[in-house]
Amino acid sequence: MDRRSELRAFLRSRRARLTPAQVGLPTCGGLRRVPGLRRDEVARLAGIGTDYYVRLEQGRNEKVSAEVLNAVARALRLAEAERAHLCRLARPSREASRVCPDQAVPGLRRLLDSMPGVPAYVVGRRTELLAWNRRARLVFGEVFSVLPERRLAVREVFLNPVAHRLFRDWEEKARNVTARLRMGFGRCPDDTALTGLVDELAACSAEFRRVWAEQHVQNKTHGAYRFRHVRLGDFTLPYRALSLPEEPDQLLIAYTVEPGSPLADALAPAAGP
Repeated sequence: MDRRSELRAFLRSRRARLTPAQVGLPTCGGLRRVPGLRRDEVARLAGIGTDYYVRLEQGRNEKVSAEVLNAVARALRLAEAERAHLCRLARPSREASRVCPDQAVPGLRRLLDSMPGVPAYVVGRRTELLAWNRRARLVFGEVFSVLPERRLAVREVFLNPVAHRLFRDWEEKARNVTARLRMGFGRCPDDTALTGLVDELAACSAEFRRVWAEQHVQNKTHGAYRFRHVRLGDFTLPYRALSLPEEPDQLLIAYTVEPGSPLADALAPAAGP
């Protein structure tokens, strides 16, 4: 796994999801050699030469301007998170990657413990669980663990068979954790621990290879998951994901439990220290 291959795969995936008719280009009929848009069609829409776009897609033009990348993003109808990911891959930072802390930002653990009735945890760049409160342990303890060897959420989602039962929306969860891993790579392509994790999962899991190849890129700030818990039963939890300005590689994820619900009652014993 490297930056150039990721850039090539990302742009190919975004070309493949569009048709000429969707972007107002004429269709000549007959079979097309590639799904979606051809390279020359993307170049035409972006107002650049075909050879220039080919060099960009192959990662051979690191001096490409922000204006050209924005034009390509518009041509491919990229969302904001996708546009930012494209820019990071196409114009990699010359600075060394930020060190990936193995602990949550100071004070966050106390904050998590002070959130009554709210399952919450903090994840890092590689989806590692850096901190969580007791309510989160009750909800996610079947899959996620405080044990160091089981702190990577993406590994547990794909390699722990219990995850398929716990997350009734397993496909969505799988897309979300791979999206976070991919965006972490975009910010820090020289993070060898992250690239090694991707290689490990690709070797161990056909499901990971399939979902990873779909090139999910998104900043998931809110949503809801449906659970089937062995002790707590079936329930749905909305969540909010909050980025931390002082540590952009860390994300605080908090789930909302409806007051007075059976789940709230079941989590109540976790209120103590």
